[in-house]
Formats: sequence, structure tokens, C-alpha cells
Amino acid sequence: MIEIKNVSKTFLSEGKILEAVKDVSLHIKPKEVFGIIGFSGAGKSTLVRCINLLERPSHGSIIVDGQDITSLSPKELHKARKNIGMIFQHFNLMKSRNVFQNIAYPLKGRGQNKNEIKEKVNALLKLVELEDKAKAYPSQLSGGQKQRVAIARALATDPKVLLCDEATSALDPQTTLSILKLLKQVNKQLGITIVIITHEMAVIKEVCNRVAVMENGKIAEEGEVFQVFSSPRQEVTKGFIDTTSVLHKIYDLIETSSPVVQLKPGEKILKLKYLEKKASEALISIISRDFNIDCNIIFGSIEIIGDAPLGGLVIIVSGKSGDIEDAINYLESKNVEVEVLDID
Repeated sequence: MIEIKNVSKTFLSEGKILEAVKDVSLHIKPKEVFGIIGFSGAGKSTLVRCINLLERPSHGSIIVDGQDITSLSPKELHKARKNIGMIFQHFNLMKSRNVFQNIAYPLKGRGQNKNEIKEKVNALLKLVELEDKAKAYPSQLSGGQKQRVAIARALATDPKVLLCDEATSALDPQTTLSILKLLKQVNKQLGITIVIITHEMAVIKEVCNRVAVMENGKIAEEGEVFQVFSSPRQEVTKGFIDTTSVLHKIYDLIETSSPVVQLKPGEKILKLKYLEKKASEALISIISRDFNIDCNIIFGSIEIIGDAPLGGLVIIVSGKSGDIEDAINYLESKNVEVEVLDID
């Protein structure tokens, strides 16, 4: 659906050349939800604006639905952009128009009569669950409602692609989840390819099929969400994982000799990390029972990504040294990464 081929984007700032995007290539499949994540200044927003040529690449090409849009004339590009909807962090609604008028605005000049426009807008209002807000103005709406209007407006021209540039960054966590749920519904119900730009790993985990991690204008790594976040190769990806996982806090507890991690003779601290999508067995119960060891869970961070557990546990195990080693070998045979953090 979307091919980004060797795209670079440079800006001239105060006499200096700034490389915002550096030789990026990506393939985004039809009907998938693809995430691009990066810390501030990584170049992700510039990259997504290159997809619909709000920013024209300095080098490289953008192919959307088989059409190289970087080679189009202004008239052809205007037509092609109707297949690419976009929503932004700050909604970009017209304050002087009500909800109905905001959604209907992209339909002007498309040869539709008033009844056809009314039918289309009402269907979109139903989709985004704002049927009772048709006559309300943006100032009368909450942040989540404004973003729902923005989504409806972006869908008015029946696009094949929806670009979301930090679309949930201005929203509280509960509202963010409701917007992500709506985007998943849009993707499933309408079959639209969605590209999500964010600095929040929780957003990627919640809604995306695949993800690319950006740093300094380049793609650091990419792949299925579970794969990338269960086995990160780059430090920037590990940094994102640390922002949402409590597992790394165990190192601080050990360094400060917290009473929580004070060990008795024969005890070890183990950090367990799931590496396998099908890791659904009751592994703690199994090793406790089959290897005659006691397991005390200190804390854990486990989420379900798709249908698979992502995350891990920190546990204190006690028992005979040989039994503990056998239990560790068993866990590793089940594709669980085991790190021995401290030994009494």
C-alpha cells in the first residue's frame, strides 16, 4: 500500500542544513495499522508528512497504492491526496463551523447534492458516536470529541490511508484508549491502512500490527510489535520499554540494598522475560511443583499484545542449588530469558 523508498528530508535553518529524515525505506502493507515511534526530534512527524507531501522529500520517492506521488503534477497530487486522510495532535477543526459543517467541508466541490452530503455526514457521525453533537461547535466539545470529529472529517472522502500524527498526545489516558479503539474499528470495518506516529509505546502496543523505531532521522529497527518489544536490538528501543515496564527498577532496588531484595541463604533473584508468542503455560506453578523450589514474585510487567504475553517477572527463588539450575534450564527451554540478578 505505501512504499517509502530512500527518503531524505533536509531543512535550511539559520544557515545550517538540518537532516530531519535520512535515507528511510519502509513498506506498509494494505489494511494494516503501522506505528512509527521515536523520541522528540527523531524525525517521525517529518516522515509522516512526507507520505502525503505536506513536506516534499529532498530525495527518494513515496508510492501510495501503486502511484508515485512524488512525480505528480500539482493537479494530480491534489486528486491523489483525497485518498490520504490525516489527523493531528491539536485537531485542526474550524472554530466557526459546527461539527456537521466541519465533517462536510472536504465534500465540497465533489458533485454531491445536499441529501448525499447529509447522508454521508450522518453515517460518519454514527461511526464516531457523535450523532447528538452535529450542531455543536468545537469550543463546546471535549478533547476526545474534537478528535472524533477530526477522524470523521478525515474519512469523509473515503481515503485508503489514514495518517495519525501524535493524534492522542493531547488526550488523557482514558480518552486515548477510546480513540485507539475507534481507530481499530475504522481499520477493521473500512479496511483503511492506518499509520500512527507517536512517542508513546503504550499506543503502539494497543493498536499496531507492526512498528518502526526512529532515532536521529533513521529507522533503528522494525518488525512485528511483539518481536520488536520482546527482543529489542537497539538502545533506543530498550529505552522505550523502560518507560512502560517496572522490571528495570529491580536494579535500583539491588543497588540501594532495599529490604525487598534482601536474600536468605540459598535464594536467588531471577528476572524472567517472555520471548515466545505462545508462552501461555503456568510456568511459575510448574517450576515450583516439578523442581521443588519456592517462588516469591516481587513484581511483574505483563501485557497481552495480540494474544500473547509480553513482559516478564522478577522473582526470588529458594531451594537446592541443583533444583534451581534445573528450573532455570526448563524456563529457557520454554523460550523464557532468565537473568540471575543476585546470589546470596
